[in-house]
Amino acid sequence: MSSRPARTARTPRRPLLPSWLPVDPYILALLGTVGLAALLPASGTAATVADGTAKGAVALLFFLYGARLSTREALDGLKHWRLHVTVLACTFVLFPLLGLAARGLVPTVLTPSLYGGLLFLCLVPSTIQSSIAFTSIARGNVPAAICAGSFSSLAGIVLTPLLAAALLGNGAGGFSADSLVKIVLQLLVPFLAGQLLRRWVGGFLTRHKKVLGYVDRGSILLVVYTAFSAGMTQGVWQLVTPARLAALVAVEAVLLAAMLALSWYGAKRLGFGRADRIAIQFAGSKKSLAAGLPMASVLFGAQASLAVLPLMLFHQMQLMVCAVIAKRRSRDPEEPAGARGRAAADTAPVGGITSPAVPR
Repeated sequence: MSSRPARTARTPRRPLLPSWLPVDPYILALLGTVGLAALLPASGTAATVADGTAKGAVALLFFLYGARLSTREALDGLKHWRLHVTVLACTFVLFPLLGLAARGLVPTVLTPSLYGGLLFLCLVPSTIQSSIAFTSIARGNVPAAICAGSFSSLAGIVLTPLLAAALLGNGAGGFSADSLVKIVLQLLVPFLAGQLLRRWVGGFLTRHKKVLGYVDRGSILLVVYTAFSAGMTQGVWQLVTPARLAALVAVEAVLLAAMLALSWYGAKRLGFGRADRIAIQFAGSKKSLAAGLPMASVLFGAQASLAVLPLMLFHQMQLMVCAVIAKRRSRDPEEPAGARGRAAADTAPVGGITSPAVPR
C-alpha cells in the first residue's frame, strides 16, 4: 500500500460575481482610462500629441477592420438577405426612431448634451463579437450572426456619419463638408486599404489575432483618454449631475428593453424560425463600442466625452442583459428536425466558424 497521503479534493473557489452577470474586463479598463483622464488630463502640447496619436490609432483600427473582413464570406452571407435586411432595419431605422422619440425628454430628464450622445448611440452599427457569442450560447444561427454583424459594421462607416449629419446637425461637432472629408480620410480610406491589401496581410492578421486584439482595444482606450481629457480641460463634466446620470441609465434600460422585444417578436411576425430570431435579436439590439468611439471622436471633436458616455453605459448594460437572455434561450426545447434543416439551408456555415468570440 502506498505511503502517500490521500489527495483531498479542492473546494472550488466561489466566483466573486454571478456567472450571468459578466463585468467585461475591458469595461473596467475603459473606466480606469476615464479616471486617468480625470486625474491627469492631457493639456497643451501633450493634448496635441495625444490627439494626433489617437487619429492615427483610429485609422489603424479601421485598416484592421477592412483587412479582416473576408469578401468571399460577405458574399456568401448575402444568401440570407431577408435576415440581414431585418438586422439593418433594427440598427439604422428602429433605433434612430426611438432615439428621436426620446427628444421629448429634453430638458426635463436629459440635458441636450446627454440627449445628443443618446441619439448618437442609436446611430452606431451593431456588434460582431458579442452577437456571435450570445447567438452561439443560445443555440441560434451563428453564421447569420457573423454576416449580420459584419454587414452592419460595414454599412455603419457610411450610414452613421450620414445619419448624424441629418439628425444631429450642429450637435455633431458642427457637421459639415469638412467633417465628411475627415470621415472619409480617417475611416473609409483605411478600411478600403485594408480590403485591398487583405490578400497579402490576411494570413498575418489571422496568425496574430490575439496580439492585434490588444491593438484594437488599446487604440480605443487612447481615443477615450483623449476625449475625456478634452472634456476635463473644458469643464464639461460640471454640467452632469448624478441625478442626470441615473436618468440616462433608466432611459437606456427602456431603450434596450424595447429593442429586444421589437427584434424578437418582429422577427416572429416576419416568419423567421427560432435560430434566425435569436441571431436577429442579438445582432439587432446591440451597439458597437469599438466602432462608435472612433466615430464619435471624429464627429464630435472636443464634445466627444459627453457624446460617448451613453454608448459606454449602454454597452455594459447590453452585455449583462443579453448574457441572461442567452442562458435562458439555451434551455429552450430543441426545434423539430424539419425546422433545423430549413434554418441550416438558409445560411451555410461561413469560414468554418462555429464557436463564439469574446464579447465586446
